[in-house]
Amino acid sequence: MTEAEATTGRTATADYPRTERTVPTRGRERARYDRDLVHAVLDEEYVCHLGFVRDGAPVVLPTLYARDGERLYLHGSTGSRPMRSAGAEALPVCVTVTVVDGLVLARSAFHHSVNYRSVVVHGEARRVTDQAELTRAFGLLVDHVVPGRAEDCRPPDAREAAATAVLALDLEQVSAKVRDGGPNDDPEDLSLPHWSGVLPVARHHGTPVPAGGRPTPVPAYLTAYTRP
Repeated sequence: MTEAEATTGRTATADYPRTERTVPTRGRERARYDRDLVHAVLDEEYVCHLGFVRDGAPVVLPTLYARDGERLYLHGSTGSRPMRSAGAEALPVCVTVTVVDGLVLARSAFHHSVNYRSVVVHGEARRVTDQAELTRAFGLLVDHVVPGRAEDCRPPDAREAAATAVLALDLEQVSAKVRDGGPNDDPEDLSLPHWSGVLPVARHHGTPVPAGGRPTPVPAYLTAYTRP
């Protein structure tokens, strides 16, 4: 059992429950609730989009996140709108994460698409105020982007910690959605002289570029850097 599971009193089962919020109105055949799939998508990416309502208007912000068992930690500034909105009360949010696997080119413009894996999380996020949990969340956020980095950098001092805020969101109302395979060409279009197929998409990380200051060797976690 992870620390997040122990805190929430939940243990992992095979699937997340289907709820009114997690069952899509379109493309229901692509919806998935498998816990391992959801975790795999969340662990592969590191940028999410955080949606909430402020002053009656929708706001969507990109931010970094990290998964700790059945909990997400979302990074932000103490002066940012979601952190100010959360305050001492829970903030209703929707968090989305998407991994693009391929560009799907059909013979008709209508059937062009994208192969992807996505996760949508609904729930109420809370501001992390416990110092021990906040320190742990800082390390998880750094290590989720570059595993091993948290132990290889200076931790936040009091001023930096005061300027950084973290939201915690439990994985309760969760769904994934997957599109894979080739284009859905109409039978009457198969004889058209247009190329049809999939252009695979893969993330590439280049050679580390050192900054100024004291010269240091490139750490092994960068030379062998990969995503899950």
